Amino acid sequence: MSMQFSVLASGSTGNATYIETEDHSILVDAGLSGKQMDKLFQQIGRDPANLDAILVTHEHSDHIKGVGIMARKYNLPIYANEKTWKAMERQLGTIATDQKFIFEMETVKSFGSLQIESFGVSHDAVDPMFYSFHLGDKKLVLITDTGYVSDRMKGTIANADMYIFESNHDVQMLRMGRYPWNIKRRILSDVGHVSNEDAALAMCDCIGERTKGIYLAHLSLDNNMKDLARMSVQQTLEEQGMPVGSQFKLLDTDPSTPTKLTAV
Repeated sequence: MSMQFSVLASGSTGNATYIETEDHSILVDAGLSGKQMDKLFQQIGRDPANLDAILVTHEHSDHIKGVGIMARKYNLPIYANEKTWKAMERQLGTIATDQKFIFEMETVKSFGSLQIESFGVSHDAVDPMFYSFHLGDKKLVLITDTGYVSDRMKGTIANADMYIFESNHDVQMLRMGRYPWNIKRRILSDVGHVSNEDAALAMCDCIGERTKGIYLAHLSLDNNMKDLARMSVQQTLEEQGMPVGSQFKLLDTDPSTPTKLTAV
């Protein structure tokens, strides 16, 4: 059994992640237009018509912009928790009843041999949650859009083979940047986004002996840079004695270019 994934797009302009096994394929979020989503799938050599489901993390537009379009075009089922459905339904447009499914927080759903575990995060949405994917002894974790990583979250996501982990901003860039103070305060809050340094400190409590890769995700276009995020996270990890570079690698994501399909 094998599991592969691609971070199709990651950042404030749109988010989408593709996961496949030998018999199922899942899309988490579709935060770009339908045309953009189709192009991203073309770039990884996959057909969105073959998807088994779209899982939604929360109702913010950079995560659901293309969900309704793709669901209608390819007749795809959409999974989200009940509160998120209520918050996003109007934004999605008309969705057939037989395409609407509930996936509540802190539960597990099975797609063949793929087990998907949902867990709550701390973000300014009605009921935001992310996912941990299990296939045999392999584990892939997707966690972005959280103001901090709680002990409960750490317990759920510990010792994954691969992480797609938020590293949203450099605190100094954010503080000195052009955003109005109310936006800065939101990002820095417990229901905002984690900084490079805070992400690295949380990683230290999650990385296990089988961890081999961490994709730094949801980078701010205005308050972060790929090189800066990677250097900041690496420095903090090294200061904490973590085997970055030897046991596991830090890897980039992009707002408009998919990562190559990677086996977990």
